[in-house]
Amino acid sequence: MFLTLNPPLPLLPSISMAPRLFLLPFLLLFLLSSITTASSPNKKKLKEKLSHLHFYFHDVVGGRNATAVSVTKPAAGGQPFSLFGVITIMDDLLTEGPDPKSQPVGRAQGMYAGAAQEELGFLMAMNLAFTAGKYNGSVLSVLGRNPPFHPVREMPIVGGSGLFRFARGYALARTHWLNFTSGDAIVEYDVHVMHY
Repeated sequence: MFLTLNPPLPLLPSISMAPRLFLLPFLLLFLLSSITTASSPNKKKLKEKLSHLHFYFHDVVGGRNATAVSVTKPAAGGQPFSLFGVITIMDDLLTEGPDPKSQPVGRAQGMYAGAAQEELGFLMAMNLAFTAGKYNGSVLSVLGRNPPFHPVREMPIVGGSGLFRFARGYALARTHWLNFTSGDAIVEYDVHVMHY
């Protein structure tokens, strides 16, 4: 059984496309302005600041209490002094002063790899994890080249966490003490970092 209507219902008049297209930009503008005003009323603008950190890095590669351990051997045929191909994993103490018994401020955790064939040159990939003071619980990430026999080495700060979110900057490293027999070293670090 079919039901038919007499007379048929009139069709609704169609709205032409031109007025709809004319309204579209205004609708989008309204939506975007309401989104930005809804998301920004109570947010403070973060202010970027420059911080300077100074500490000492204790790399102990020999003995029972080693804090840096090589996990690969040098590449065959490479220059013996370059350590090309050697990868060393580290968890080195960071202190306020050059004495290993001075106040600890954190740990340098990561690795360095012999990445130069003609000289001793490391690729450094490490986190400077701070465990004391104002930056306790915060981390800076370093990734760069470190030729340890140069008097001053500059390495980039590529990021961070905690108080160092969005960090960028550089670290200057200077060898304070080096034992040529064991390979143990104390390195002075001056870090300049921009962060929020």
